[in-house]
Amino acid sequence: MLTIAVPRETLPGENRVAQVPETVARLVTLGLDVRVETGAGEHAGHRDDAYVQAGAKIAPDTRSLYSVAQLVLKVGEPRLAESLGAHELDLMTPGTALVCFLNLHLHPDLLERLVARRITAFAMEKMPRTTRAQRMDALSSMSTVAGYKAVLLGANALGRFFPLLMTAAGTVAPARVFVLGAGVAGLQAIATARRLGAIVEAFDVRPAVREEVQSLGATFVAAELASEQNVAEGGYAKALTGEQEARERDVIHKHVAVSDVVVTTANVPGRKAPVLVTEAMVRDMRQGAVIVDLAAETGGNCELTKPGQEIVAHGVTILGPVNLPAQLAVHASQMYARNLLALVQLMVKDGALNLNFADDILAATCVAHDGHKGPVPAPSRPAQVPA
Repeated sequence: MLTIAVPRETLPGENRVAQVPETVARLVTLGLDVRVETGAGEHAGHRDDAYVQAGAKIAPDTRSLYSVAQLVLKVGEPRLAESLGAHELDLMTPGTALVCFLNLHLHPDLLERLVARRITAFAMEKMPRTTRAQRMDALSSMSTVAGYKAVLLGANALGRFFPLLMTAAGTVAPARVFVLGAGVAGLQAIATARRLGAIVEAFDVRPAVREEVQSLGATFVAAELASEQNVAEGGYAKALTGEQEARERDVIHKHVAVSDVVVTTANVPGRKAPVLVTEAMVRDMRQGAVIVDLAAETGGNCELTKPGQEIVAHGVTILGPVNLPAQLAVHASQMYARNLLALVQLMVKDGALNLNFADDILAATCVAHDGHKGPVPAPSRPAQVPA
């Protein structure tokens, strides 16, 4: 029987958990032995007894949990943790399989550690954007959470109402919100701002998102800059040329200057985030306006963003939140756990780990296997871990 381990996350402020009782119960019905570290789901609203009722066993600490684990399901990448006095990878048995967000572009040394420890590692951020992989697309799940929360942060920091109000003291005009990037996070930000009653505009260089933006009640700006040539594999926006960037910034400048809240969501996978809002643009914004930069962890879309900080520059409040999904741990954990469940169902057969690297999803997400980087060439028989 395959033993699955769900540890308590070690990153300070990480409130999510990789599995919730609902998904644990599904794993148990697959004939799997699920072990959850005590307190792992506490900050996501799940006590140990809820996991026990779902069929899991409770492990007293990380060391004992990892010592028996054949498949580890985590949220964040394994790290050197003061609470453990060791790097998490050093507590895992060689040959263990690991599934989590690895963010190797932010932690380049981690891949070498995975290889040296002979861990078979799957990076959730590398999930292909295909119809078949949609149920496993954790990046989209977490982007949904981040886009929603970003607007709430912006509304909280703004010294005015979002909706139009008719009061005895007169009419209050609605706030103007400008969303940069209409991917999953951007679309959720648009929907949330509209629900709060704001006038919303959105910018993106991909023409295909125009209808989605408009269907949410927002205005799609800069249609003349949108082109299929700006779309990379997987539907992400490509990095633009110097001339394209200049035209883009001219359009953005005009809309930023009249906005009360700007939410930036532009990210290029594996690269530094593009700078879309310059200091000159911030200088021209309204006093008391707010920027919420969802690309803060990868350099920021605003030139002045400080990751993890709230600053005020030229009378504008600039928020650089990091790990927003952890602030909505209940639903973020539920969504992520369901993504992992779908992946585990693909990886398991007859109660054992059955890794068929001819499968496009496993091949795309595997970054280390059997002491090598990336998946090995598809074998004639799938790699198995005895039950």
